[in-house]
Amino acid sequence: MPISSLSPALLVLADGTTFRGFSFGASGTAIGEVVFNTGMTGYQEVLTDPSYCGQIITFTYPELGNTGVNPDDEESSRPQVRAVVARNICKRPSNWRSHQSLPDYLKEHNIPGIYGIDTRALTRQLRITGAMNGAISNEILDPQELLYKIQQAPSMAGLNLVKEVTTPKAYEWSQVTDTDWEFKATDTPADQANLTVVAIDFGIKRNILRRLASYGCRVIVVPANTPPEDILAYNPDGIFLSNGPGDPAAVQEGIETAKVLLDSKKPTFGICMGHQILGLSLGAETFKLKFGHRGLNQPCGVTQQVEITSQNHGFAVTGESLGDDIEVTHFNLNDKTIAGLRHKTLPFFSVQYHPEASPGPHDADYLFERFVDMMRQHKS
Repeated sequence: MPISSLSPALLVLADGTTFRGFSFGASGTAIGEVVFNTGMTGYQEVLTDPSYCGQIITFTYPELGNTGVNPDDEESSRPQVRAVVARNICKRPSNWRSHQSLPDYLKEHNIPGIYGIDTRALTRQLRITGAMNGAISNEILDPQELLYKIQQAPSMAGLNLVKEVTTPKAYEWSQVTDTDWEFKATDTPADQANLTVVAIDFGIKRNILRRLASYGCRVIVVPANTPPEDILAYNPDGIFLSNGPGDPAAVQEGIETAKVLLDSKKPTFGICMGHQILGLSLGAETFKLKFGHRGLNQPCGVTQQVEITSQNHGFAVTGESLGDDIEVTHFNLNDKTIAGLRHKTLPFFSVQYHPEASPGPHDADYLFERFVDMMRQHKS
């Protein structure tokens, strides 16, 4: 396609850095925190992960859209990102599971994108300066006008985005091992479920629910603002604290709810924001990382054993703020930030990464089995 027939688009960062490229997806202007993901696969799971709400995602892998889009790989009901940045876009996907092209999918959901820019230069800029707000537009092509709009937007620090992604009402997850790509058969058939888990939805991913269900759990998902007494009324065997977007310290309602629930001493498992909420409810503090961890090959460990993990977060728990009753179970081995916690005497544990492997490696799936074993021990 000749360049003269392509629609121009503009990406501007809060520091004034400007990239000119071409538009794909929907028409319009989007403002959000610009971050990058280093994964070579799984773009559809990334785009539909509620933890990316409020963000403009840059894919460092240069080819995007080759396998199209299909309904099985969605981690929520729609794309959650504000906009997408890519080097090259495939408009004619080739895959037997594909139902739609990526550009058409984004257009359907009113998500704009820009391609044809130097994503390596953009990623280097974000690593040097840090993640920052930015804007993508195919209707405003004046960098100064976009920069003014960016300056009016709130910073991610202090921003509570959970209310934008949490479920409006409680529901029971019913899709049990519902696709051919279920990666592991467990010893507990789903129809013999005898454990009830209440999952607090800060922005939960569907494959977390699938993994809990595949281990024989009845999973009830509740809104993030559900009062603790309503959660305990389900008589759960365990509490799950989900992933989610924004600054965890701003989710005060969730932190206060977790504090009350911990008093019940029911087994509790947190992932990503759930890990941070658990830490905050136990008296720890969190801080914003310079550019975050977003990719499929982050090494984590604390002894001689290393797990390769999928991660997507821009905040972390502060080590110095942990009490003596909390043990660090995992560190991110790239920067030594805390990647896992457990209480030394009570049945609470969490990880900063995503063991549900959607997308990503399967190394950490054992954590779901650990949670189930913990619930069974406390049930008996």
